[in-house]
Amino acid sequence: MSNPIPLNQSYDQALAELEEIIKAIEEETMGIDEFTIKVKTAAELLIFCRQKLRSTEEEIGNHFENMNTQ
Repeated sequence: MSNPIPLNQSYDQALAELEEIIKAIEEETMGIDEFTIKVKTAAELLIFCRQKLRSTEEEIGNHFENMNTQ
């Protein structure tokens, strides 16, 4: 079973972990069981990163909207 992503993990940390997983997959340095875990973790990290980007985009958009109404 894969480890859940820590709630306090930053986008940069998640991206770095994702890059490590990709490198390990490309180098074929793991067995099938570890590969399965890494793929699941990578999928979770991708979801996390997408959510972070969307929430950041929304937050920035809100700030611009507030600036335009003042």
